[in-house]
Amino acid sequence: MSTYKIAVLDGDGIGPEVIKQAIKVMDAIGKKFSHEFDYHFAPVGAVAIDETGDPLPEKTLELCRASDALLFGAIGHPRFDNDPTAKVRPEQGLLRLRKELGLFANLRPVAGYEQLTHLSPLRPERMKGVDMLIVRELTGGIYFGEKGRKDGGNTAYDTCLYTRPEIDRIVRMGFEAAGNRRGKLTLVDKANVMESSRLWREVTRELAGEYPEVELNFMFVDNAAMQLILNPAQFDVVVTSNMFGDILSDASSVLAGSLGLLPSSSVGAKVGMFEPIHGSWPEGAGQNRANPVATILSAAMLLDHLGLVTEGDAIRGAVNATLESGYGTEDLHPKHQVGTDEMGDRIAAAI
Repeated sequence: MSTYKIAVLDGDGIGPEVIKQAIKVMDAIGKKFSHEFDYHFAPVGAVAIDETGDPLPEKTLELCRASDALLFGAIGHPRFDNDPTAKVRPEQGLLRLRKELGLFANLRPVAGYEQLTHLSPLRPERMKGVDMLIVRELTGGIYFGEKGRKDGGNTAYDTCLYTRPEIDRIVRMGFEAAGNRRGKLTLVDKANVMESSRLWREVTRELAGEYPEVELNFMFVDNAAMQLILNPAQFDVVVTSNMFGDILSDASSVLAGSLGLLPSSSVGAKVGMFEPIHGSWPEGAGQNRANPVATILSAAMLLDHLGLVTEGDAIRGAVNATLESGYGTEDLHPKHQVGTDEMGDRIAAAI
């Protein structure tokens, strides 16, 4: 029996509830495939600020570094969102965690479920064949560049800074992903006006020769935003910078019909982090209403990362079977509405 040490940062709001279901499903996998998952819990975000004054306590960071993978819930609380003067914020913990662990790539798969196409804001025919992977650079760019105020606080600036090695490693990841999928890579940038984007194009063109089997396309970010709505099925793998990826991946997340369906992973180093794309939804916390599917599918990506691809596929199959049987949480407007706990039970039983 193989054993894996999993750091669990369930975080704020509905985080603990959806994480509980992911663990339930992982335990079903462990029983079926003879694995043992050793879970170690630690605080992060608003909960950690309340306990220690730090959104990412040093003990939490140490645990993550010493684990095989990291399962993350959700982060954020309105009392910080509504206070522009707050010096310490939950999201600072997440940014620092990515930086400290060297998680330079965010992978966000977006695919439609045939039985749920009626939930998409797009017409069903536009959702046919949608299956893309957005690869977002995570530790550089405008979010991490020099920023500040001057002129007595009346002028503000944020610097978008990228180096060739930062671009090289994320673009390589995109090419490799495309080679394992449908062989098409789209670089999204703003090279007509931004010098940093011109460097992205330069590096990407240089790397293209190493991946002759992959078709390379370039697209300006404003056009990409339109194309996500007009013809999302055209995309296979999309690679882009931190801020553009943040915006486009959130825009693409509504295509499937619910934020509660989409997983993500942040990788680049030994310890990967796996989390649902949705927020902490504090208003719904403790009410057994949250959709745990995104977190459960994030656990499937965690298993893939550990080399347990068959096990990850088993989770995806169980999710599909449960949705096809008509069960779902309220956001899916299902034939049979169930709560967070029962949804987790049903997916675990399907495994």
